Amino acid sequence: MRFQSQAAVALAALPTAFGITPESMLAANRYGVAAPNPSGDFALYTVSNYTFETKKRSSQWNKLDLKTGEISVWYAGSDISEVVFVGSTPTSIIYVNGTNAEDDGGISLYAADANSLEDAKLITSLPAPYSGLKAVQTRSGDIHFLVYTKAYPNGTAYNEASASAPASTARIYTQTYVRHWDTWLDDKKNAVFGGVLKGGNGSYSFSGELTNYVSGIANVSRAESPYDQSDESDYDISPDGSGVVFLTKDPSLPLANNTANVIYYVPFDGTSKDAVPINARGTTKYPEAQGAAISPRFSPSGKKIAYFQMNNIAYESDRNILYVADADPEDFNVNALALDWDRSPDSLAWSKDSETLFVAAPDLGRERIFPVPLTAGDSYVPKNITNEGVPSGFYVLPDDSILVSDSKIWTSRDIYTVSPEGDVIKTYFQANLVDPALAGLKPEDVSEFYYSTNTSEIKQQAWIVYPEGFDESKTYPLAFITHGGPQGAHFNSWSTRWNFKVWADQGYVVIAPNPTASSGWGQNLTDAIQGRWGSYPYWDLVHVWDYVNSTLKYVDTENGIEAGASFGGYMTNWIQGHELGRRFKALVTHDGSTSTLNQYASEELWFMNRDFSGEFNSSGFVAGSPYYDWNPLLYVDNWATPHFVVHNSLDFRLPVSEGILLFNLLQTKGVPSKFLSFPDENHWVLNPENSLVWHTEIFKWINHYSGISNSSSPY
Repeated sequence: MRFQSQAAVALAALPTAFGITPESMLAANRYGVAAPNPSGDFALYTVSNYTFETKKRSSQWNKLDLKTGEISVWYAGSDISEVVFVGSTPTSIIYVNGTNAEDDGGISLYAADANSLEDAKLITSLPAPYSGLKAVQTRSGDIHFLVYTKAYPNGTAYNEASASAPASTARIYTQTYVRHWDTWLDDKKNAVFGGVLKGGNGSYSFSGELTNYVSGIANVSRAESPYDQSDESDYDISPDGSGVVFLTKDPSLPLANNTANVIYYVPFDGTSKDAVPINARGTTKYPEAQGAAISPRFSPSGKKIAYFQMNNIAYESDRNILYVADADPEDFNVNALALDWDRSPDSLAWSKDSETLFVAAPDLGRERIFPVPLTAGDSYVPKNITNEGVPSGFYVLPDDSILVSDSKIWTSRDIYTVSPEGDVIKTYFQANLVDPALAGLKPEDVSEFYYSTNTSEIKQQAWIVYPEGFDESKTYPLAFITHGGPQGAHFNSWSTRWNFKVWADQGYVVIAPNPTASSGWGQNLTDAIQGRWGSYPYWDLVHVWDYVNSTLKYVDTENGIEAGASFGGYMTNWIQGHELGRRFKALVTHDGSTSTLNQYASEELWFMNRDFSGEFNSSGFVAGSPYYDWNPLLYVDNWATPHFVVHNSLDFRLPVSEGILLFNLLQTKGVPSKFLSFPDENHWVLNPENSLVWHTEIFKWINHYSGISNSSSPY
């Protein structure tokens, strides 16, 4: 299915772009989520961009008038890091300045009217790098607020700028989970702090007292909220300021082996000693609910608390189920909504009357918004009210419409309102119609198809992304991109890391399949990857290639290339040793697994235990174990296709030794190969200068072997 543009006239008015290059994509504006003021009159959002000439990033806040659609600069600069609408009027705000006058590594809080920012008043300086501001006005006129930062075991806030450095850099551990993502873990954990701003009418004072609600909770492990590298989505404050909810990993379980979360309720004027678990394992009418939980949110009435939770205690990609609890610590009375719905929602917003929840869930290659009433029974099947794209955030406005900020493959940000019934009311902003770097990008650049495979009863989906100036009568080399996870999906969304249009505009037709393990087509497809890393998804990809080869005459499969990151990198290594590897002219592995026998060098042991159907032991060296059967090294003698390898030093999910091992073996075998590593990047490449090198080197490699560049050498 080819998408049709709804803005042909606007597109025609833009200058035609000759494709989008890595540099123009990386330098293009990046947009935050449009957050409305309480009356729904306007919304604020951030805009930032990087300039390669100056090597600097600039940022500003924009103001979107939700009545007229006019967009203006609200604040030019990066000093304001967060804004919360709170106070006596719909335009009253508290904002965070990421520095303070003391220059001690702390922050400053200011009160202002959003329409006269120049009159902002300093409330206080906080002597630590707090963030994640949430605030409400109480009946007294005071403001109750929450922030978080790292804290010592005794509960006091940690500030790296003022902390004394130890004489030794030794790290000593007595439990697993010694590091995570890109950070070595230590005794300092995130904690939610609460404080009171006394006063009103835009003038407030602060005593300096902050209450830590988290740090005193401990058992096998210490509570942490936000958990590890999460954010303020892990906690909330009630509309009247009387209560706080936060989630943490279950402190009664080892961190590395389980995904279980506990959501706690604590009175705002209480401490961690007063925290009461809402969903502790075995305490609700749903004893099977033992897994990860996310997004606890008070209703506007303050009477309910919504959240998502998985059943499996050691599986990060189980199906999220929507639960609603009463905000009553005597009896939380937890109930599930749409319990049997075969989708896994991951974000939510309450309706203004507290009778409906709007949730976003992966669905058929998109992330769609669905309304779920509080009356929804187990068999209730929600109906989507949005279609294309993936929301970065959404808010319910006073008139019950929903303000959505999303992205799509062809646009980095769309901002629009949609009714609870699914009618688009007004489109305020489309980045591809405004940003010069994105000029010419359009829905017609993208299509999709469904293919049959021998691994599932349902057909599976793949995206097609066309190059600039695409002509169906011509042929273009295939760029076959395999997604990571493996539980996850290629979505209709913008990316600054794996941007399909940037790859296509090198002169390829991009095919981005969603094989076994992909999310959004039912939990069975997601779960079917367990114990089958090298079988089901591999054969799905073979069927995709066969479909493209036999059906899409404009795709040159003889000169195609394949690339993948994380699990996609693993699959690239697996493909290298199998027949499909001989069908590509070049391969690209980004931070992938080379030996499945090395999986326990990672941090999240629950992941391997689930995906490889058990803990690693001596059976992992014997045929029949997934650790053994799906090891790419079993097929190293077949490796022959030119292979580009990327692996970064700060990737603790898949250590850099995996990439070095892959490169060493390729070199030993005489397979044309190249190794790229960034010492300051993790599983991803985020620095724009590094990302430009990443794109440049990879494209140099694949464009040579596909014949696009007509170069004499890929080196």
